[in-house]
Amino acid sequence: MEFAERLTALAAKVRQQRAQIETEEATKNAFVMPFISTILGYDVFNPLEVVPEFTADVGVKKGEKIDYAIMHGGTVQILVECKKSKESLKIEHASQLYRYFAVTNARIAILTNGEVYQFFTDLDAPNRMDAKPFLVLDLNDVDETLIPELIKLSKEVFDLDSIISAAGELKYIGAIKRAIASEFKAPENDWIKFWTSKVYDGPYTQKVREQFTGLVTKAAKQFLNDQVNERLKTALGSPNFPMANDPIIATTVTSAQAVEDDLMETGIETTLEELEGYHIVRAIVCGDVKPGRVVQRDAKSYFAVLLDDNNRKPIARLHFNRVQKYLGVFDENKTETRIPISSLEEIYDHADTLRMSVKSYLSAG
Repeated sequence: MEFAERLTALAAKVRQQRAQIETEEATKNAFVMPFISTILGYDVFNPLEVVPEFTADVGVKKGEKIDYAIMHGGTVQILVECKKSKESLKIEHASQLYRYFAVTNARIAILTNGEVYQFFTDLDAPNRMDAKPFLVLDLNDVDETLIPELIKLSKEVFDLDSIISAAGELKYIGAIKRAIASEFKAPENDWIKFWTSKVYDGPYTQKVREQFTGLVTKAAKQFLNDQVNERLKTALGSPNFPMANDPIIATTVTSAQAVEDDLMETGIETTLEELEGYHIVRAIVCGDVKPGRVVQRDAKSYFAVLLDDNNRKPIARLHFNRVQKYLGVFDENKTETRIPISSLEEIYDHADTLRMSVKSYLSAG
């Protein structure tokens, strides 16, 4: 199994089991040990590679233990401190890592709750662990750009010099990306004011701030959707703005019934998550039908993905307006089955069913 596939499998395990993991010890056994063994490639049962409850005398702190010390080349290279799953990681959790970092040969320290892994080194001062991580891996939302750096930490290709040399750039790029993501989700006043000043010449009053808070938030979501759309168009080899030369596509976009339905529906807010789900479904079935024939239509209780904008040809329904999300798929009798999903990636698990629905409509004419 390739590195990325192993990471995906562990992420799926975390999503499936996190509700049952209540203690730090359970977190170590269920999540952290598999990470050390399947992702980093070290034998957790070989004390020459992984030392649990590693002890070193640290000043007046005698016999203090760190959860795991990972050995490479006969010396300690990576220290791992664990907290229980579902507990947010805080800098005070890293106190033992700070002390051990100064008295061992380790240049890498990991603070984790089994779901989020924070990687530290000593960029700011030699042999003194930085206060901020240079890399953050969240198994609930894996950043694929980090995979090459994670591979460098694995036993097979352990490359400390390369890791350290890249750590400075990773540290600040990662921090900036997280800050941008935070602003997209819950924009602060400075962010709202900055973008308002780019497009509005009047005074920045309380009323203007309230008006532009919604506008900036909406524009940010639409921008992200446009970026996703662009990537899919590139991947599918589609032009940026396809011309409706196909009569079926032309009929779809001028359908009077579709326009009427859209006008009748009120109070509907299409979310970014629904649009991302739609793009995934369209990408799955585009091998069987032209992408332009796969149409979205939002309703109050669900988000529909249709063939030819026809309610009688449903490909999928996304029931995302609730805590538990469901993917609705259809059999040959157009009977819907709702499948609970915890992430958008799980839509790919039902690719065959989605393709069969499209093929059944095409064969029926």
